[in-house]
Amino acid sequence: MTNKEQFDRKYKEHLQRKILELKKKKGALIVAHNYQRDEIQEIADITGDSFALARAVTEAEQGLIAFCGVKFMAESAYILNPEKTILLPVEEAGCPLADMATVEKLRKKKDEYPEAAVVCYVNSTAAVKAESDICCTSSNAINVVRSLKEEKVIFVPDKNLGRYVREHVPEKELILWDGYCVVHMRLTEEHVLSTLELHPEAEFIAHPECRKEVLKHAGFVGSTAAMIKHVKKSPKNEFIVGTERGIIYKLKRDNPEKTFHIPTDQFICANMKLTTLGWLARALEKEVYRITVPDEIAFKAKKALSRMLEVTA
Repeated sequence: MTNKEQFDRKYKEHLQRKILELKKKKGALIVAHNYQRDEIQEIADITGDSFALARAVTEAEQGLIAFCGVKFMAESAYILNPEKTILLPVEEAGCPLADMATVEKLRKKKDEYPEAAVVCYVNSTAAVKAESDICCTSSNAINVVRSLKEEKVIFVPDKNLGRYVREHVPEKELILWDGYCVVHMRLTEEHVLSTLELHPEAEFIAHPECRKEVLKHAGFVGSTAAMIKHVKKSPKNEFIVGTERGIIYKLKRDNPEKTFHIPTDQFICANMKLTTLGWLARALEKEVYRITVPDEIAFKAKKALSRMLEVTA
């Protein structure tokens, strides 16, 4: 082991001890999305997808939550739990997909389709959630759309997830927003086919935010939580994983005997990777950055989020 490797290991151990001490001292809960760095998932109390973390924060006894994810997730946690202190370790951790939908454009779309319900993917700003009838995650999007009495649905902002839902709920007319996850859009059909050629025994599993031509090659399509469950119960031992590479940490931890391949080196969400042990330690020590949402927006957005939580994933 080189001197640098020894230093890095000792520094990591120092930060881990500091985080655990601060968590105990302040009675905090650390939650982390499945796309976070390995060392963040390792030290988190709870890991999961957006739906699981929304439930976890709401059910938590702790009043101080360190949310290792991106801003829209921390906003949702605050909206559902305004009495709790929600910390986002890195203030700049945003989501390009969320920024693709604005209140002004959504209001115009609602004027075009006044009879339609608005289903808002949680990967959106609090202000856009406030303009929506109900939120959804990739875990429960199909069930959310099915639960509506309206025949027309404006689906905001991810067109790929919306297209996937449309295929499973043909009785509804879905009006799709022209938004997309920049990470999942990087995966092409060529990436998948070339990886399948290299690993013909592997099953390709994919997130519904991927392109339509990518999903047609998948043996399983689902949220990160659904992927994790599928792999664990599957008799197969080799998988090509069609989502952000952060999920590999939990897949390997839960299934050490199985093999996982990432079809492209570009499968990295830079915003999710901003959170480090150093930033997490600082967040707990100084109790920053506190995420809040204006009352008038939070009140409306909470209705959409709470309605989502009533629908099973």
